[in-house]
Order: sequence, then C-alpha cells, then structure tokens
Amino acid sequence: MTTFGTFFSREEAELSQLFIEQGYLIRKVEDADMLHAIQLFVSDCAAKFLDINAEEPIEFLNSVHKFIKVEQLNSLRLHVITKINSEPWFREGYFRLARNLLETIVGNELAMQAQISLSVQLPMDQSSLLPVHADVWSGDSPFEVVVWLPLVNCFGTKTMFLLPPEPTHNLHARFKEFEHKTSEDIYKSIESDLSWIRINYGEVLIFNQNLPHGNRVNEESESRWSMNCRFKAVFSPYFDKKLGEFFRPITLRAASRIGMAYRYPRVR
Repeated sequence: MTTFGTFFSREEAELSQLFIEQGYLIRKVEDADMLHAIQLFVSDCAAKFLDINAEEPIEFLNSVHKFIKVEQLNSLRLHVITKINSEPWFREGYFRLARNLLETIVGNELAMQAQISLSVQLPMDQSSLLPVHADVWSGDSPFEVVVWLPLVNCFGTKTMFLLPPEPTHNLHARFKEFEHKTSEDIYKSIESDLSWIRINYGEVLIFNQNLPHGNRVNEESESRWSMNCRFKAVFSPYFDKKLGEFFRPITLRAASRIGMAYRYPRVR
C-alpha cells in the first residue's frame, strides 16, 4: 500500500490512493456546459454526414444504428474525428472536463495526446471490437493515463472492461503461458475478474492504461459513443509515442519555460 505524505491535502491523498488501488476514478465533469457543447458538436457532425435532422443529441447518438449500416460506420467515425480535431477549441475543452482530476493524479505540467479519439459501437456489431490489451504492451509509456468520456450512458456490454490491479499482477506473473496464444485466450483466463465500467453521460473516467482493458460485442439495444485521450506528466519518460509527435505540452509553467530556454553564458 502506498502512503501519501503531508504535502498532499486529504482529498488528494484519498483520490490518489483510490486510483492506485482501483485503477480508475469516475467523477462528474468539471464543466457541464463544455460537455454539452462537445456532445452537440459530435451529434451535429454525425447527423450532417448521414444527411438527417437530429434534434435531441443523446437520443440520436443512442439510436444511430437505425440510420447507418455497419459498412458505413468507420467512414462516419473518421469523419467525426477529423472534424473534432480541426476545431481549435476542442482539445482545450476536453481538458477542462477533468483538469483538476488530472492535476491530482498526474501533475500540473501536462502533455496531451495530439488527436482525440472516438469510438462508436453499434448493437451486435462485430467490427468495432477492441481485444483485451494494455497500452504499455505496444509501446506506450507506463506514465500515461486515459481520460475516457461517454457521450451517452454506458452500461452492461455497452461499455469497456478493465482488469483491476491485483488480478493484473497475477496475470503478469504467468504471462509466459500466453506466449503462443491469442488475446481471446487471455480474455477467457481473466473474464471472471474484470470490472465492467458503468458510467453515465455527465461523468468522466480516468484510468490506468497499464491495466488490461477492452470491449466486447455490444449486446444492449443502444449504440455506444465514447471519446478517449491520453495525458502524462510532460517531463516523465516517453516510449514509442514521443513529445512533439503523439503528445503536445499543454500546461508548461513559467519556471519550466525559463529553464528550457536557458543557455549558460560562454566563457571563451
């Protein structure tokens, strides 16, 4: 068990401890108006792509499977991703939804993923599956976290799963058993230990991407819309995804800017 010292406030220490022990935190978004603007923008982009009139965003997003075929889904998703990442306000708005939470868990000098991602999962769609994985298994830094934002209520199989820290430790201890097996074999071996994240629109999830996670076939009657973006402390180690390429600094403090720009005077 990690002990947080007196330099942390009681709330910071409790949140930090819970994040370590549970592997995730769910809290209400810190800017409800910005969340509504994000949801409305995504809904409008999707409705225009499908050439339909969508008056109520959450109802439209939940029922988008009534207006689209599975074969069109990736084109829709890429269209919306392009639109959101071309809007100057969008990344800052996304950050504002969880800024205080990120500063407690990660730090106040942050790097943010350059492109925000979007997932859309239609009911019974086999094409939008994310097999069990941990991001660090494929080149991500273990210092990263993911901010995962639902644009609709997510529950049951209409959400993501996460393997808690202790079962993850047990999986790693026997990881060699899966050297010549598939991700489905890993999933079956940990299925009984998984946490299925129930989260409503209006809430935001931050999770430890070192823990195995993914999704399964959405067997609910509604479509899932969720967004995700990685954050890390700007001066923490990077792996395959580099600063200036995959990540961009967003909250460099004055002393860091001065220090990075400083050059020692020449004596000769």
